[in-house]
Amino acid sequence: MSIGVMLVYGLLGLIVVITALGMLTSRNAVYSALFLVLNFATVAVLYMTLGAPFIALAQVSVYAGAIMVLFLFVIMLLGAEHITQRSTGRGHRVLSVLVAVALLAEAVIYILFRGAGVEMAALPSLPPDFASPAAIGQLLFSQFLLPFEITAVILLSAVIGAIYLTRRERQAAARTAAAEQPAEKPVEEPAEKTPIY
Repeated sequence: MSIGVMLVYGLLGLIVVITALGMLTSRNAVYSALFLVLNFATVAVLYMTLGAPFIALAQVSVYAGAIMVLFLFVIMLLGAEHITQRSTGRGHRVLSVLVAVALLAEAVIYILFRGAGVEMAALPSLPPDFASPAAIGQLLFSQFLLPFEITAVILLSAVIGAIYLTRRERQAAARTAAAEQPAEKPVEEPAEKTPIY
């Protein structure tokens, strides 16, 4: 592997890690969603460099396009960008540190002991139309049509439910605000002065 290829993969991996950390640490929900969009787009570029154009285009159109637009739509609709952050308890922080240490230890053990005593088998040769958009589309709309339609119905029902819940809450808030407002007193018009001659 040449130095240029390693630099490209290293830069893309660094962008993926930075955008993921930005998504996790951002206090604003909209900024978190935008960091996630950039993360999805960078992962799509990685897929493209690995020779998987269909997965790269699906990553951009489905995840970074449709699903993130739905997330942003629901965030704006529910007003989640204005919600104040609650302070997390001490137990949550300790648990998150323990999980991070366990994952880091697992990664180190895997890197140190990978391939120890295991013979790697040669990968079989793939046909030229493997993972092409035409082949995947044919498979998706023939063998996996039912899961595809079920996913579409679930996403549609989630959006309808979010809109219904938000509309009902806003109507209740408007009724409460209208009931709490005092009735306005009619403005009295000043009496006309008779001219003095």
